[in-house]
Amino acid sequence: MTHSFAIETVNLTRTFGALRAVDNLSIHVPPGQIFGLIGPDGAGKTTTLRMLCGALRPDSGQIHIAGIDVVRQPDLARRHIGYVAQRFSLYGDLTVAENLRFFADIYSVPNDVRAPLMERLLAFSRLEPFQQRRADALSGGMKQKLALAAALIHTPEVLILDEPTNGVDPIARREFWDLLSEAVASSGLTIIITTPAMDEADRCHYVAFMRAGKIHALGTPRELQRQIPGTLFELRAEPLRLAETTLREMPNIQDIHAMGDRLHLFTNPAPTADALQTQLATAGVRMISLREITPTMEDVYRMMTSEL
Repeated sequence: MTHSFAIETVNLTRTFGALRAVDNLSIHVPPGQIFGLIGPDGAGKTTTLRMLCGALRPDSGQIHIAGIDVVRQPDLARRHIGYVAQRFSLYGDLTVAENLRFFADIYSVPNDVRAPLMERLLAFSRLEPFQQRRADALSGGMKQKLALAAALIHTPEVLILDEPTNGVDPIARREFWDLLSEAVASSGLTIIITTPAMDEADRCHYVAFMRAGKIHALGTPRELQRQIPGTLFELRAEPLRLAETTLREMPNIQDIHAMGDRLHLFTNPAPTADALQTQLATAGVRMISLREITPTMEDVYRMMTSEL
């Protein structure tokens, strides 16, 4: 059965005492898309995911997953949902294969499809050589791959991921995201994910920036990058910290942040290279290079959070 939206919320609201954690949130995610939620701590991202999977009841509003009303039919909706938490939540004393069999039992996966499905998921997650290893003995990246395989054992239509690669090394993170992209391309899976890593946000089809329970910006990564006003420059200078302090005094510099051994300058209107060089030289800073660049998702995030 097809639905206009795999994930849909309308005026979703949840409070904790005086705190409105999620405030009239409406999102619409088409099937076969990866939808990223980004934002500062306390923005309401995890609360949103907990309501989507039926673990937390909203105060008001509607949630539909694969066309099913999550508030009215949470048990039915969960059969269409896979969930991977930030912390590894499977059974460490069970082997990889035993964990998958356990979750197959939980979701009543029919015996006639269980064996080929487990074989496919073990191959998909690259865990086939490790299926007899206890989960506690796996690396962080392998644990998350196992959690992903377990979340897919009942072939859900929607996968909900709460910072699944937090604390995982860069290579394992990239491999995990390759698996997500492969799952979406091969089966039409829909994913909603929270992530603090902007290189991961850049791999989403759509990204929503959330703060104080509301969505303040929504679009493809490229659309969000184009929403940054003014011009972004990359500056190399030495000493770098003195360059940052000096340029903050210029009226047309909206924001500055260090990116390794260089600075990113958000400017509006854009100053001339001569004006920047003069300002720096007066303070005893040598400008090595200056070039206009396209904002990254990390630049988008920094600009949005600087407006808080």
